[in-house]
Amino acid sequence: MQTERGFLMWDRKEIKGRAKNVLRTSYWKAFVVSLLLVLLGEGSGIPSFDRNWGSSARSKISSSGVELDWSVLGSFLAIALFIIGIFAVIGIALYILITSPLAVGSLRYFKRSAEGEVRMGNVGYAFNRDRYWAIVLTMLWRGFLNFLWFLLLIIPGIVKSYAYSQVPYILADNPHIGYNRAVELSKQMTRGHKFSMFVLDLSFIGWILLGLLALGIGVLFVQPYINATKAELYLELRHNALSYNLTTAHELRLAQTPFY
Repeated sequence: MQTERGFLMWDRKEIKGRAKNVLRTSYWKAFVVSLLLVLLGEGSGIPSFDRNWGSSARSKISSSGVELDWSVLGSFLAIALFIIGIFAVIGIALYILITSPLAVGSLRYFKRSAEGEVRMGNVGYAFNRDRYWAIVLTMLWRGFLNFLWFLLLIIPGIVKSYAYSQVPYILADNPHIGYNRAVELSKQMTRGHKFSMFVLDLSFIGWILLGLLALGIGVLFVQPYINATKAELYLELRHNALSYNLTTAHELRLAQTPFY
């Protein structure tokens, strides 16, 4: 079956079935990697503070009769905001330098598992000096683009997040493809497929709700199934891209040794 743009359509049940077959022999390894992805995806928001300290220097709280010195409180809040800013910068740096490369390696684990190589060493794939900075810069560019679209509106942001969703998998094939090319290829690969990808995500809701019944812990056991399915989806989209000359085996380094 083909989409309205002519690209071959993938079968949701088929790729989920293939994911289950992969997990039959490697579920617990997949669980460990999925747990790592969950931890990487977690993030604490930075609390906001009200900077309106009033026009007067002092204010009295009538209910308690306590008089507060707003100039002292303002200084305290300024120091608190400075400390929070430092932690925010450190958090962003850790995300860019550690979290995003680990995410690429974790998704490479699932991609290679779908291709027949179940090896935990793939998780550390990005932490090689020959490919580290190329992966970091491309993931940073992808995150920046996503951020800009979400600033516009939620719906365009969600649509673009699907458009850029294949970037980590592309990097798992060829980390040196270039940040612009990785984003462009991901957009091309997902063109005409984004709604089907959204439906694929919705198809896991039943499993997630079932997992929530176990105090939320059960959701963790669903993650390997979701991640394995997303890897199978990438292989389908990559096959389409190769079939329609959107990319080449040489560009994705598929012609090199299998376990590059």
